[in-house]
Amino acid sequence: MLVDTHAHLDFSDFDPDRKEIIQKAAEAGVKCIINVSSDLRGCLASLELTKKYENIFAAIGIHPHGAAQINEEDLQRIPGFLKNKKVVAVGEVGLDYYRNLSPQDKQRELFSRFIGLSLDSQLPLIIHSREAEADTLTALKSCSGRDIKGVIHCFSGSRDFCQECLDLGLSISFTCNVTYKKSDALRELVKYVPSNRLLLETDCPYLSPEGLRGKRNEPANVRPLAQFIADLRGCSFEEIAKNTSDNAISLFKLE
Repeated sequence: MLVDTHAHLDFSDFDPDRKEIIQKAAEAGVKCIINVSSDLRGCLASLELTKKYENIFAAIGIHPHGAAQINEEDLQRIPGFLKNKKVVAVGEVGLDYYRNLSPQDKQRELFSRFIGLSLDSQLPLIIHSREAEADTLTALKSCSGRDIKGVIHCFSGSRDFCQECLDLGLSISFTCNVTYKKSDALRELVKYVPSNRLLLETDCPYLSPEGLRGKRNEPANVRPLAQFIADLRGCSFEEIAKNTSDNAISLFKLE
């Protein structure tokens, strides 16, 4: 089996054929999909998807781009969402200093709040970190003494950042951008991450694999991603599929 640990099937990109896309993923061996929220609307939509599809689970959070727009009333609804049995993570949350669509202080404030919610709910974090390595680590380390669980999704950082995240006990997730011709540094990190910390994702509808760039990504593409990573690491497809699925099931307690 395979697990897509980060999808956005609630996005309007999938409105024409969402059911067919989910079925196609199942036929490709993708047995579980975590639909990851980006805003309050996405939280509600993710919960609806979990009701309709047994193999879809939800992550509840607010993307750092929305840190300046989210209000206290909306934030007060998040803890209630986290009690749903099919919610398996807090995310995606974190820091994005690449686009800076929200002020950095607002991003840090919101991220810290979600770290607290993760600890209180004992749900792992799905962390977005883009050009914000130092502040991401500072936020995570501020809770020293408490067991932080989670994953850096769509990893694109430095080797040093990767190692520090591993030292904190976090997992590392890669998506189909590792197949891009200019992703040599990223491919080296794919080989560097220990097998028991490796996760796969599509981040669909974004980041389609090489050869499909410009087209909508989808969960079924976890399969060619797994094959690509197996070739890169010099092991079998079956080994990558088993290791990454076992890692996802363990971290997110998928049932």
